[in-house]
Amino acid sequence: MNVSVKSIDASIQKIDHLDDDGLSKIAEYYSTAQPVLFAYAGKAALEYNNPKLEGFLVYYFCILAEAFSQEGLKPRSIDDKMIDEFEEPFFQVLNDFFDNDNPEVLEEFTDQPDLVKFMFMEISTPDEDGSELDDETATQLFVVALAMITLLSRACESAQ
Repeated sequence: MNVSVKSIDASIQKIDHLDDDGLSKIAEYYSTAQPVLFAYAGKAALEYNNPKLEGFLVYYFCILAEAFSQEGLKPRSIDDKMIDEFEEPFFQVLNDFFDNDNPEVLEEFTDQPDLVKFMFMEISTPDEDGSELDDETATQLFVVALAMITLLSRACESAQ
């Protein structure tokens, strides 16, 4: 089942209206529900050697997990085996995307076209204050967010 634009918007409204304490609580809630996925996403900032990425990853982890929740989807807990099975095909799809600039391969692979479009917009559109992500951080965030989207989607399929 696809996460709808309505659920994405509801997720953004909820997360963006939290104070720091509320954001910390929801991050703790989702990281407890998906500890392996949270750790997997979190180590990307270290692997990319990009400290700016860490805060973005926590924020989008919450947005994405909440979007699945808003849609009424309950992904099972992601484990290392799921990540291992996912990585090689994911990197092949990323290579195809970057070589051919074809976003449809990403939408197909993730099985979540609205979430992929949402992340495209997030990384390519300046914030309300006009600030933009540098290209390197934007690309890294996009790749890790796609991994989270795909794994959460697959965890929903296997939970049914």
